[in-house]
Amino acid sequence: MRTIDVSLRLIYSRLTSGQLGLAIQETETYLTAWPNPQSMEKLGVLKREYQLMSDYWQRGVKDPQLAEQYQRLLQRLYVLCANIAIHKNVNASSYLQGLYKGVRQAGHRWSISNIRQEMENFVSETAMLQLEPEHTRKEKSLALYKQHQQQMNALFNYILTSHVWTEGVGSEMEKILLSPTVDGNDQQLLVSAVTLSLMNCFDVVKFRMLTDVYQQSQDEHVRQRALVGWVLSINDSWLIVYPEQREIISEMLKSKRTCRELTELQIQLIYTLTADEDSAVVQNEIVPDLLKNNSLRVTHSGIEEVKEDPLEDVLHPDAAEERMERLEATFNRMMDMQKQGTDIYYGGFSQMKRSPFFYDVSNWFVPFYMQHPDISQFMERLEGNKFLEAVMQKGPFCDSDKYSFVIAFQQVFAGLPENVRQMMNRGEAMMAEVSDEDQQSAAYMRRSYLMDMYRFFKLFPNRTALCNPFDTSKVEWGMCLFFASDVFKQTPLDERKREIVVLLRKKKMMRAAKELLYVFPSDMHDVQYWLWMGKPELAVRQDPDNERALTAYARQLFDNDEYSQAEEVYEKLLLLHPDKRSYMLNRAICQVNLSDYEEALKALYQLNYEQPDDQGVQRALAWALTCDDKLEQAVRIFQQLEADEALTDQDNLNYGYCLWLQGHLTEGAAKLRRYYEKHEAGNDGYKLYQMDEDWLKHHGISDTEINMMEDLIGLGS
Repeated sequence: MRTIDVSLRLIYSRLTSGQLGLAIQETETYLTAWPNPQSMEKLGVLKREYQLMSDYWQRGVKDPQLAEQYQRLLQRLYVLCANIAIHKNVNASSYLQGLYKGVRQAGHRWSISNIRQEMENFVSETAMLQLEPEHTRKEKSLALYKQHQQQMNALFNYILTSHVWTEGVGSEMEKILLSPTVDGNDQQLLVSAVTLSLMNCFDVVKFRMLTDVYQQSQDEHVRQRALVGWVLSINDSWLIVYPEQREIISEMLKSKRTCRELTELQIQLIYTLTADEDSAVVQNEIVPDLLKNNSLRVTHSGIEEVKEDPLEDVLHPDAAEERMERLEATFNRMMDMQKQGTDIYYGGFSQMKRSPFFYDVSNWFVPFYMQHPDISQFMERLEGNKFLEAVMQKGPFCDSDKYSFVIAFQQVFAGLPENVRQMMNRGEAMMAEVSDEDQQSAAYMRRSYLMDMYRFFKLFPNRTALCNPFDTSKVEWGMCLFFASDVFKQTPLDERKREIVVLLRKKKMMRAAKELLYVFPSDMHDVQYWLWMGKPELAVRQDPDNERALTAYARQLFDNDEYSQAEEVYEKLLLLHPDKRSYMLNRAICQVNLSDYEEALKALYQLNYEQPDDQGVQRALAWALTCDDKLEQAVRIFQQLEADEALTDQDNLNYGYCLWLQGHLTEGAAKLRRYYEKHEAGNDGYKLYQMDEDWLKHHGISDTEINMMEDLIGLGS
């Protein structure tokens, strides 16, 4: 269990360290406080076997099977403790307790043979419906699908609340998930149930089963769900107990296809994590633009078309064309976001998950099919509605959103104007479509499934009872940065980690990027690596003439007030790239901070002569002149910047000091106050801005004058 019960945490810490004897002791202590006869009996057997093994070892007996026996006992103890944890977790949640008891009522047998028979019978009975007379087919179909949906919902809940599986159960369930005589939708649903159970508590049998299904299934939808399942259940904590995880994954990584799909999945998970932020962009920026430029307006009664002003064409003949261009640009921006992997529909559909349909966990993960008992009658009434058919067949929506759409559509369809309903029936009102080729791609299937999962873990009322892979309350990547997992170190995925770091940095997930950088192998520690790690000095050491490394190193030195060393680095950059004016400017600024005003002004005068409109040069020159007590010249430059409305916060500070030194105290205080207001106080109330007393005293300003100026600008209030 990812979030371990406090009372079990010490046991788990012993297990993850491979300390079998100490783990047995802690488990014994736990069962003394939380008695359970069956668990105590199993622990007693384990303890005796361990003691016997330890006795032989202490006598000096060399057992070639010692390590193997120790590992088996460690795994048996893990299973015992995992089942205790599952039981405790179920009892701690009234919701899970209800699911657990509801599907284990007296008389219901959950044998593998019964499960398989029920699933295979459904396929054969569905096929037999075609032989039924038309007047009885509909009624029998409704009854068959309703019964099957109830069975699958119960099976989903049974697996979700199941204990650790035996090898036999895992083997038989794998056969069901790979069988061509079982419906593909049912297989997908079972994979999701196994995934939720596995994320809640690691089970090597379920883990191995999902990896086998991923590699062997002929149904791409099933494969992709299995891939997501075993990836999100990877838990480095249990590598000591189950080292075979490495072997299983290592074998899979021999496949280039697996490496490619894992890379795609990691990228998709990163985009999934930012669905809320991306949704805000869509809702706050894109949708208003679409409505504004589409001659529509939002009212309390819905979206209405704005009537065109007859004078508009006369007064603004190009307005319509410009509006269409803006509309197209906004729409293309949204489509580009979607192509990159952004979940652009989350914000809209997140408001449509309150229907009773979503009370059942399984309905969040069931593949969309029109015969689902909760929507089948409505779908039948609208049979032939080309708009709805197009949305369901070609719309870029995940299964959960398709169900939401149908449920919402049936509520509003009757209230639509007759002409609108006719347009929909004829298919004249269309939405964005996904090509058949794209829909059949593994990447599309995987992305749609991740959208289903994200909606469930964000919106399902009882989601807190389950382990949430998208929970970013502790770390910004939740459980989704699997590329940083220990099992992928020194594997073919190493060479693909760079592009993931680039994406993480692009998405402003800097801590996640750093986490992934920590697992880069040493042979990938190049200049770019050290720059990403924020250690440009090591990048320079590796490549002394690398311009990017030198630039970053100079900036770091400057930010650390190491101006002399920064000047030396800029000198080197100028030797290597004498045409780069920015290096000359930065070197001059270093010289100003080193009080080498003569050299600094030579360079700044030259730069200002060559490019008199460069405001960066102007403000550096103004400050250098101020420091060199050439105040009248400095003021003229500050005045020009002010006239151009180009004064920055730092300029206000520098200008204020310059005016102060000139004796223009009121004007200087006004500039300083403007700077001070922008840097007033941090969250803790500490004043962020303090006078540069050393500099002021060096230029003849006394302590008394500093105190009086602080009072004048309100710095002491």
